[in-house]
Amino acid sequence: MSLKGIELQIAIPKTFEAGKIAEHKHQQTQLNQDHSNSLMERQMVKTRESVLPSEEAAKMASGGNQHLRDSAEDADRKNNEEEKKTMHPYKGSFVDFTG
Repeated sequence: MSLKGIELQIAIPKTFEAGKIAEHKHQQTQLNQDHSNSLMERQMVKTRESVLPSEEAAKMASGGNQHLRDSAEDADRKNNEEEKKTMHPYKGSFVDFTG
């Protein structure tokens, strides 16, 4: 495939422009990636250094620890009573020894 002089006059500048465009896209992609990484790094530092409010910690600090323990024990007692009252789905409670 041979190119004529007039075709070379058009092809060479187009190739040069295509190379510039490809380089620009590559640089833009790299800049976007760097920007994204810096934003993520800032966000990680911010979350690492910030203090999150905790309702449980506030309750324990204000003396609510005993109340939490009492309520947990009450819940355990209720669960044990309910387990004793519940019937097994296919086992009965009456045993027939006459047969």
